Amino acid sequence: MEIIVAKTAGFCYGVKRAVEGAQRDVEEKEKLYCLGELVHNKQVIEKLEQKGLRFIDNIEEANGITIIRAHGVPQQVYDKAKEKQIELIDYTCPNVLKIHRIVEEYSKDGYYICLCGSKKHPENIGTISYCSTESSIIENIEDVEDSIQKIKDLQMKKVLLTSQTTYSLEKFYQIEKELKGMLDNDVEFVVKNTICKATELRQKETEQIAKKVQCMIVIGGKNSSNTKKLYQIAEQNCNCSFYIEVAEELNLKDIAKFNKIGIVAGASTPKQNIEEVIAMLKNVEIRDEK
Repeated sequence: MEIIVAKTAGFCYGVKRAVEGAQRDVEEKEKLYCLGELVHNKQVIEKLEQKGLRFIDNIEEANGITIIRAHGVPQQVYDKAKEKQIELIDYTCPNVLKIHRIVEEYSKDGYYICLCGSKKHPENIGTISYCSTESSIIENIEDVEDSIQKIKDLQMKKVLLTSQTTYSLEKFYQIEKELKGMLDNDVEFVVKNTICKATELRQKETEQIAKKVQCMIVIGGKNSSNTKKLYQIAEQNCNCSFYIEVAEELNLKDIAKFNKIGIVAGASTPKQNIEEVIAMLKNVEIRDEK
């Protein structure tokens, strides 16, 4: 059995920074909170909880030093923390902070903000809070028409298109093309592709590997936006794809019939999870040889 592991599999820079920082902080501080899930990975969260990190859903619940997760938070959270005199440790990914600055700058200059991404994703909820003008979150191509209607109703003459850091590159280009075709000719249209480079490389590598293997294994949290996109790409380019969080979820009987397997993993997937899957596959190969 040949196993091809994606070079981009596992923690991206922003996640690595947040996880390593939180691991260090929880050892050094007696009472530590984290607002929302630090990253979208169940195993990472459980290990931090065991060490004493307390996860909360609202800044009102904080009674001590509080970590801001990699996805970032709405602007109002900083105001509330200051009001409550709560010290914050901010692990918002630098790429997310960059988007905050972009939408804040353009909205102040009178642009309608179109943000590609999931409407319920914490990153986008945070980003939209920095818009001082009207805005829309465009999740799919079907949402474009509603945004166009709002732009026309408000008589906006300047529009900015930007994106969640982990959005699908293919969908982003589709939405850009659709918006451009539907906007009036007198509307100034600015495009800022803010999908992070790590996400772009991961998606491209997933497509490349999926096209040359018989089976794809995608490892990552079931609530991870970027991992879901990798699975969608794998399914589009490979006849058999599995989406798992941990090695124990694999059915070895399903795997044993394949000679060439590809492995990719989301940006929040720990190295250990990937290594355990590889080890399990190697055991399948050993048994097949006997």
